[in-house]
This record gives sequence, structure tokens and C-alpha cells, in this order.
Amino acid sequence: MTETPTSTSAPSEQPRTTAIRITPRAGIVIAMAAFLGVVAFFWPFFVSPGTFGSRYAPLAIFGVLLVLILCVVISEIAEGGINSKALAMLGVLSAVNAAIRPLGAGTAGIETVFFILVLAGRVYGPGFGFTLGCTSLFASALITGGVGPWMPYQMFGCAFVGMLAGLLPRATGRREVALLAVYGSFSGFLFGFLLNLSFWPFSLDPNSSIAYLPGLPFTEQWQRYIAFDLATSLGWDTGRAVTTLICVLLAGPAVLTVLRRAARKARFRAPVTFAPRPTKGPRAG
Repeated sequence: MTETPTSTSAPSEQPRTTAIRITPRAGIVIAMAAFLGVVAFFWPFFVSPGTFGSRYAPLAIFGVLLVLILCVVISEIAEGGINSKALAMLGVLSAVNAAIRPLGAGTAGIETVFFILVLAGRVYGPGFGFTLGCTSLFASALITGGVGPWMPYQMFGCAFVGMLAGLLPRATGRREVALLAVYGSFSGFLFGFLLNLSFWPFSLDPNSSIAYLPGLPFTEQWQRYIAFDLATSLGWDTGRAVTTLICVLLAGPAVLTVLRRAARKARFRAPVTFAPRPTKGPRAG
């Protein structure tokens, strides 16, 4: 059994590496998961906290739903083909992310997990980025004791951050680094904006002017949430965005080179061919 190398692209263009292939069926599942994820994040605009008999029931119900969705998506992605090399790289980068996340999380909004997530998703493809977002946050939660109803929302958010990094348009050199830095900064703001939606109805006195108030029209509810996000989370989201921006600009080129070198060595999607065993000649008498 021999492996034939894949064709190389032009010297001026970095080759695309797909460590984990997304099949058409997996793409449909991801699209459905994205829709259900939007519903899970934006539930305060559709479901009253007391609808299920408890204020906190929607958070738990949608959290369990997100876990099931993530399991289905990852199983579909794995069905498309994940070999031992991709699995080993996934384990290494998940461990790195889980180890460096406690170094910054909780201090002025500094978040280091997006740095590796964006670069790995860019180099190894959207399927790898999606899976890495889930495994990184899960491993980090186990290490830091951060397991709770918020964890599925964090896993889901990071999964799509990594996946979208693999879908960014082609670019090379400084343009690529700038593209990833801008995307990482934007995703830092978007991640915080979405995560706040999951606990906004429980975090403030109902008499507050920026608190969740069931029964209000969508426009008034939206204005309250925007005011809540700006007043309570903008500073933390800015810290996350700036951290990712600086890390990508300073260390991005070197890390991209290392990840691409590892991809060339591993040849994740190299086609496998079978050659007949050479026959031995007759023995001399």
C-alpha cells in the first residue's frame, strides 16, 4: 500500500488543506444545526422564562438540545472521514487550547482560545475548525471546572467560529494575516453578544430599564438587550477582540507556517493506492 502525494498549487498561493472532509449530508446537518442554534441563542425573544414551569428551564432545555446537536454534527463530520493523523492533530490542538485558556480567561475579558481556533480552522478546513471548537471548550471546562448550563452555548459558538475561519476567502501573505486578525476580532465581539442572550433574562432586576421583560414587542425587547450588552459586556468583548487581534498579528505568520508544515508532512487527504506485491524470482538450484 502506498500513498501518492497530492498536487501542489502555485507558489504564490497557499494550498488548501482539508483534514476532515464535510460531505453534502454533513453540510445539510450543519445548516440545520445553525438554524437550531440561532433559536437556542435567541430564545428570550420567543419564549417566556416561565413557559416551562421554571424561569431557568429554557436555558437547561436549549443547553441539552445544543449538546445533542453538536453530537449529531460531529458524528456526521466524522462519517465523512477522519483518519488517525487528523485525530492526533485535533487532540494536540485541543490540549493546547485547553491549557492556554486559563491563562487569560477572567482577566479584563482576555480570551486566548480564539487565536489557535481561528488559525487552525483556516489551515485545516471548516470541518476541523468546527470539531476543534467543540473539543477545546469541552476539555477546558473539565480542566477549569467550568461545566455548567452555559458550556453548550460556548461550545456551539466556538465551533462556528472555527468553521467560518475555514470558509474565509483565499488570501496570502500579509493580506491573509490581516483578514484573520479582523475576523478573529469580529468573532470575539459576536461571541460575547450571542452568549449574553442565554442568561440575560436572569441576570438583572426585572425593574431595571435594560432587563428582560416578557410580553414586550420585539423592537422594545431588542433595544433593551442592546443597552444591556453595551452596559455590561462591551468591555469584556473588547478585551477578547483585542487579544485575538494582537495574537494573530504578532504570532499568526509563524503559527500558520508551522501548521501548514505539519499538514504537508501528514498529508491528511492523500489518496491511497494498492500495488501488487512484487514476485520473487526462482531460487537458484
